[in-house]
Amino acid sequence: MHHFISIMLSLLAFIGLHVSVQSAGRRSERSIERHFVSLLTVPNGMSFGSWADRELCPSQTYAAGFSLKVEKLSFGFWDNTALNGIRLHCVSLFKDSNLYDEEGSAIHSAIGSWGEWTETKWCPSGFLTAFQLRVESYQGFEDDTAANNIRFNCSEGTLLLGDGTDRGEWGDWSPLCKGRGMCGIRTLIEESQGIGDDTALNDARMFCCD
Repeated sequence: MHHFISIMLSLLAFIGLHVSVQSAGRRSERSIERHFVSLLTVPNGMSFGSWADRELCPSQTYAAGFSLKVEKLSFGFWDNTALNGIRLHCVSLFKDSNLYDEEGSAIHSAIGSWGEWTETKWCPSGFLTAFQLRVESYQGFEDDTAANNIRFNCSEGTLLLGDGTDRGEWGDWSPLCKGRGMCGIRTLIEESQGIGDDTALNDARMFCCD
């Protein structure tokens, strides 16, 4: 009986290692092997939480659209978190913009626990090349929400406004991408504070590739 249990534990350990290696392989293919040429930041992000790992689009794809995870604002004594996540939708350089769909390769860095995903906004052509955050500054003893919304500029000039919330102010635009367009994201997320004040997404950085 003990011999049987030992064999089963060894098998489970092997399966776990195999899954771990496969997951690491997928992450390596997407996030490590690809080279980015510029990093975009904005000056008005908040600083609660910690930076998560960056996530990059698969090779030879670029972000042509985005969607947001948003908790709608409630009033009274409700703890609001507003913007919880940003998802970039990556498409091939050779794909017709009329064929963009939700099944394209979507990436995101860490995301908060609250809210729902919005519909995807797409560039009519080209890729995302700059971004701007709407952020609520520190509120002291009142409810903090940090990042509330985001908007992106497309390479052909279209401005895409996210379906976020409206607390705070728009900050300065990031620099423009070097290379073809955005290909990755990294987010600063505050984990759940329990009975404390939650803010979820505080800041974001975007990566650009040739």
